[in-house]
Amino acid sequence: MSSQAAADNSETNQQGTSAAADILKSATDTLDLEAQGLSMLGEALKGEMAEPFTASVALIRAAKGRVIITGIGKSGHIGQKLAATLASTGTPSFSVHPSEASHGDLGMITVDDVIIACSWSGETVELTNIINYSARFKVPLIAITSRDDSALGKAATHVLKLPRAQEACPHGLAPTTSTTMQLAISDCLSIALLNSRGFTEQDFKVFHPGGQLGANLRFVEDVMHGENALPLVQFDEMMSSALVTMTEKSFGCLGVVDDDGKLLGIITDGDLRRHMGEDLLKAKVGDLMTRDPKTVTPDTLASAALETINSSNITALFVVDDGKPVGIIHIHDLLRSGVA
Repeated sequence: MSSQAAADNSETNQQGTSAAADILKSATDTLDLEAQGLSMLGEALKGEMAEPFTASVALIRAAKGRVIITGIGKSGHIGQKLAATLASTGTPSFSVHPSEASHGDLGMITVDDVIIACSWSGETVELTNIINYSARFKVPLIAITSRDDSALGKAATHVLKLPRAQEACPHGLAPTTSTTMQLAISDCLSIALLNSRGFTEQDFKVFHPGGQLGANLRFVEDVMHGENALPLVQFDEMMSSALVTMTEKSFGCLGVVDDDGKLLGIITDGDLRRHMGEDLLKAKVGDLMTRDPKTVTPDTLASAALETINSSNITALFVVDDGKPVGIIHIHDLLRSGVA
């Protein structure tokens, strides 16, 4: 390589390194500015926003109807996410586009509903008809905006006033920090409502039957093998006959029960290896079993059962109800059902 070519290559590498550094600085600057906005939002929630926030949650909780979310542009996208999160966590909600509202969709909003309008400036023209509709029919209106003296702010029942933090956009034009704060306060509302309703994992499962999330929210009773498949033997049974049951059921374990049918212990393949010898078949089940085995109940989440199996380095769990085995669940059953 000539000296000129080497010099050109070195300059190109330096330019590439400099460009990469500029890109990373832009990214970290964006995160820093948005983090500052979130910090300011946190302080606002502890201060002037505390009362309107708690009042907004109480208003939504008391509503007989649904929560109607509206907004335009980026604020509208945040509103759609808020509507989806509320609906999936126990607060019936949907999004109404303000322009469509002016052409008939106002009929979707009833006097029993609560409206949440998202607008950074609070002067979004497209929201005018929804604001007027709210006032005319006395539908409560919650504003998520940075200005309580705006048209939206003045019309609102409660104003969640966002701090006027610096946008990450260097021109101060593209909504970045502002939409991050809108999204965050939306999540605050959703989770506050979830907690106040006592919304549980079981409730969550009703609205999330599909995908990985739905699989993780399935219960053990949805996946387990029933009583007919159980490898069970009596406490005083001989190992010679117990091994036949263990082989037939193919779970690699035996459950040991007393005369009342309650689970006393378990025998695994590992137990057999540890006691392998000429006296194995002559031994009684109760002499080899491990007492007080790990178990789960039918209403245990499948994901929790998988965690127990993994952390205990075992392959199967007996499912018990009032101390009695009602099912068995194998790690392969959980993996096939999509639990992870």
